[in-house]
Amino acid sequence: MGYRVVVAGATGNVGREMLNILAEREFPIAELAVLASSRSTGEEVDFGETGRKYKIQNIEHFDPTGWDMALFAIGSEATKVHAPRFAAAGCTVIDNSSLYRMDPDVPLIVPEVNPEAIDGYKARNIIANPNCSTAQMVVALKPIHDAATIKRVVVATYQSVSGAGKQGMDELFEQSRNIFVGDPALPTKFTKQIAFNVIPHIDSFLDDGSTKEEWKMVVETKKILGAKIKVVATCVRVPVFVGHSEAINIEMENELSAEDAQKILREAPGIMLIDKREDGGYVTPVECVGEYATFVSRVRDDSTVENGLALWCVSDNLRKGAALNAVQIAELLGRRHLKKAD
Repeated sequence: MGYRVVVAGATGNVGREMLNILAEREFPIAELAVLASSRSTGEEVDFGETGRKYKIQNIEHFDPTGWDMALFAIGSEATKVHAPRFAAAGCTVIDNSSLYRMDPDVPLIVPEVNPEAIDGYKARNIIANPNCSTAQMVVALKPIHDAATIKRVVVATYQSVSGAGKQGMDELFEQSRNIFVGDPALPTKFTKQIAFNVIPHIDSFLDDGSTKEEWKMVVETKKILGAKIKVVATCVRVPVFVGHSEAINIEMENELSAEDAQKILREAPGIMLIDKREDGGYVTPVECVGEYATFVSRVRDDSTVENGLALWCVSDNLRKGAALNAVQIAELLGRRHLKKAD
């Protein structure tokens, strides 16, 4: 018994991770279809490490009638075309793009944080997956918010190049190699050299001087955790292949000591607290790759505000920031709303 599942965008970084995680978590699948654009039609992709391979079908020609759910990792433009078509056919879309995140009729879900919000999915038959940097942050914030009511968040992100897709990863590799052999390291994907550098600019600039990535963190956090929370973000691209990091400062309505916050975080779903006040007693992006958890370290009091905490948060952006969260949404949808096929 299982569900009839579609993975759209199966040749991209996130689509491949979706297939890996569906296999790893032994998601109950009665039938699986993998889709991509016409240029990938006919290619084969692996279903995790199961040894099974699936032939890619052209999303343009695919009939979603009778399929239970579709995990989309195809970008906003293609999603705009295909998500309404799939949803109208009765196939619930779990979308990784930014297209529907702020639609009031589309739930924006992180299962450890706001699982009950999924019950509103029937309005559009679409569920949105949040931005990668938002997803890991709200997992870390949720237990603190429940304990002491968060008023304000100041976050600086250190985002890996995989967040910009295969092109971003290729550019970091090629620039690094070129620098070592004395060749030019010219940017094409990014606005400046990314190798051995950091770039305080992700996505397009807005009129107020913030970037769209920073705006996403603000509005998505409010939609997921609560509209009263004030958020300011500075999003930075760093020369790391996989794994986003965040330095987060939190101001709360009620007092919560660092020691009590550690106790709460240690028991919270989706979080792995690794916080020893010694050399190496914290998590870096290298250690989080391939893991499910959102890792929290460096929890300490912030004495610059009345009730303040500071912490360090790291997660695999291709997993919790994208593919894993989408699969967790699929699991939640199944548990709460769908019946398995025989």
